[in-house]
Amino acid sequence: MSDTPDTTAGPRPEPIRFFGTTWVDHGHGYAVRRAAVAVGALAAIAAGCLVLRFAYEGLEIAAVGGFVTVLVVTTFAVCSALAFRHTWAGYAQRPAPDAQSALRGLLAIGFLGALTAYFLRSLTEAPGETLHRTEYETSRRRVL
Repeated sequence: MSDTPDTTAGPRPEPIRFFGTTWVDHGHGYAVRRAAVAVGALAAIAAGCLVLRFAYEGLEIAAVGGFVTVLVVTTFAVCSALAFRHTWAGYAQRPAPDAQSALRGLLAIGFLGALTAYFLRSLTEAPGETLHRTEYETSRRRVL
């Protein structure tokens, strides 16, 4: 049994990570996959917060001073906010490849923001489903 619907007369839908092509007709366990992705993203957020808490405690143990602590916390907060915005915008429009590679470090530091965007989007749809659906329907209209 395949996740891919019969599209021999037209273009094939692009698979989405964790969902394959089940997003096209919301079949083959789509709802269960969405729930699992949401729970997984939330668990990853909790684990990330725990790791950052250990890092913060390490700064306290090292007695690096208030300035460095504020600088580190601000860096993670700003990078998380930017990563959230970039990830969220990527669900509506494909980011430019150059911009994506230029922001790789920022997205890595702001992983909590990216995970939060992924979690929130998975509550309503497969992350990226709207973009993929729009592109798929546009390409099908061109063929027909």
